Amino acid sequence: MLKLLFMAEEIKDSNFDTEVLQSSIPVLVDFWAPWCGPCRMLAPTIDQLATEYQGKVKIVKLNTDENPDSAIKFRISSIPNLIIFKDGKPVDQLIGAVDKGRIEEALAKLN
Repeated sequence: MLKLLFMAEEIKDSNFDTEVLQSSIPVLVDFWAPWCGPCRMLAPTIDQLATEYQGKVKIVKLNTDENPDSAIKFRISSIPNLIIFKDGKPVDQLIGAVDKGRIEEALAKLN
């Protein structure tokens, strides 16, 4: 049976509040940039998690080069940088090319 891969949605500064802060479910935001090698290495894992957690956790990506306002607001100085939001507030943060297990551990704390 073919399993469909759900890609992490790209968001922008203009819809950050709606997509992340006002979300009814927890949100993992992947702050990344196209020139960042570790970000590109992490991308398939982020997309895989988006598929596995669909409906439970919203997983989105924000290009920090194209959307500097959100990056500045959340003091993103190193990428990749994953921030988990719940009820509109950051509750956890993972910096660097962390493995899937570490991300799943952070998501498990949401329950």
